[in-house]
Amino acid sequence: MEHLKVPDLSVGTYCIPAGGVDQQSPHGEDEVYVVTAGRARIVTPDAEAEVGPGSVVFVPAGEEHRFVDVTEDLALLVVFGPAYGSRAK
Repeated sequence: MEHLKVPDLSVGTYCIPAGGVDQQSPHGEDEVYVVTAGRARIVTPDAEAEVGPGSVVFVPAGEEHRFVDVTEDLALLVVFGPAYGSRAK
């Protein structure tokens, strides 16, 4: 859910329930996730890491990424720069 959008950035929330599947595809914008609740792993072509409350993850534009093994309801604050959907994928 998007909460704020201006040309240079947008801010939203993204939630995945425990056991849920992250079905997002790469975005045309750089992205920062801040985990506010829950536990999972973030997987990219080059790395993977455990995430939990307070974790901050940067994903460059166009990079494949997915949250997997969601063991607790995952709640994320998401910041896109520039605003989500403003660049072609």
